[in-house]
Amino acid sequence: MAGEPKEDEVGTGEETEVGRVISNNLGVVIHFFLSALAVLLLVAAAIAAYDTVIREFPALWQQQDEYTVLQRIIENILLIAIAAEFALLLLFHRMSAAVEVMVFVIARKTVSPNITALDLLLCAAAIAGLIILRHYYLPGKTT
Repeated sequence: MAGEPKEDEVGTGEETEVGRVISNNLGVVIHFFLSALAVLLLVAAAIAAYDTVIREFPALWQQQDEYTVLQRIIENILLIAIAAEFALLLLFHRMSAAVEVMVFVIARKTVSPNITALDLLLCAAAIAGLIILRHYYLPGKTT
């Protein structure tokens, strides 16, 4: 039969019991490791959120330069959102989570005070492209 692979070809035989056990256990270990990393990221994001609320928000009423304080708060909030979305990406391996991480990273870049007009235009185009990609080309719910 021409369609059947030969037995001496590499990778065409059935998986051995030892290989199956190693594969399953390695998969469990990797999943556990990624889950632990995601939990650590979420704990760090929760600590950062608490720190932002306790330290940064009262500074809005204490300083004269509210714009700088508000900019720092927005940067911190976007960094917390990046950490949370990245933890979600580590747990579920969804392509939409990867796109959302990139949107938050680009959005955080646009908050920078020393961004040029060209950088701002490129960031806006990149966010629009990622939103279009997520809406039209990624399967599943987009809302």
